[in-house]
Amino acid sequence: MAFTGNYATNTYKNGLNTGSFNLGTGTTQVFKIALYTNAATLDYTTTGYTSTGEVSASGYTAGGQVLTISQVPTVGSSGTVSYYSFANVSWSGAITARGALIYKYDGSSNPAMIVLDFGSDKVSTTTFSVQFPAATNTTAIVRIS
Repeated sequence: MAFTGNYATNTYKNGLNTGSFNLGTGTTQVFKIALYTNAATLDYTTTGYTSTGEVSASGYTAGGQVLTISQVPTVGSSGTVSYYSFANVSWSGAITARGALIYKYDGSSNPAMIVLDFGSDKVSTTTFSVQFPAATNTTAIVRIS
């Protein structure tokens, strides 16, 4: 099985320490989400976007879609968790995907951030959507405590 769970990649964790990822208000960095089949091998060691195992379907463009940050990083009401999330995305057409990769699009190394494992193949006949959880300190897609 190619997908083995959801991960914040090592590249992303190291990038938080070096400042190479900026999700703050006014950032000019671009973040994207790409869809993958079970033929992809993505985990915490994934260093950047790859087309290997990426979905190929009508209505889907290689490289995926640009993500909109729906909640910039903030510390939650408990005062111990920093979190953020993205707006939902969708593609038109019949698409089957097993997981996704969120990455920083820089036109060069395109460093990997988050690997999403859908748990099984997800199939759409008209619209494929990725819905992100609410941006709270207990449910946001990225939470750092």
